Formats: sequence, C-alpha cells, structure tokens
Amino acid sequence: MAGSVTKVLKSVDFEVFGKVQGVFFRKHTHATATKFGLVGWVMNTKRHTVVGCMQGDTDRTTEMKTWLRTKGSPQSHITDCKFSNEKVIDKLEFKEFLIRCGKGD
Repeated sequence: MAGSVTKVLKSVDFEVFGKVQGVFFRKHTHATATKFGLVGWVMNTKRHTVVGCMQGDTDRTTEMKTWLRTKGSPQSHITDCKFSNEKVIDKLEFKEFLIRCGKGD
C-alpha cells in the first residue's frame, strides 16, 4: 500500500519591474497562474510596476517565479522581479487567482 504524498503549499509576494503596464501583463499573469493551479492576485501600482501574491504547490510557485522573471506577456520587457514573504502555509488563503483593479502603492 502506497503512502499518501503531502504537497507543500507556499505563498510568495512578487513585484515585477520594466515595461509591464499597458502590455496585458496582468491578463497573462492571471492566465498562467490559473494554468499552474495557483491562487492569489495581481495588480498595477502607481510606480508602474506589477505586484501580486501567489499561493499553491511549491513546484508550481517555482515555475511561476521563473515565468514572472523571464517571460511575462509577449509585449512586456522585464528588467527585474523581486520576491518577498515566501513562506510555507497550511492552507490557501484565496479561492482563485484575481486581477485587482486600481493602482496600489
């Protein structure tokens, strides 16, 4: 009888710098995060960056981090991507991955 495998869940905040507004970056982030089975949110900031939070399986958050650093939307130009507050969590805090409107700090 095989033992059950427990997946480790992670939560990671991110901020992406470069040409990331006006190039459908949030839309592509939403689509990619959803494809990876992640939950959380993404939004533009007044500083012309994109920020967000992603939660899900460790392997998938790692894949999403690579996507945010290196790919983004087709017309974006990423110059930097910073990750913070990376931690293991017991359960997901969101039900889906959302695009938040408005511009945060």
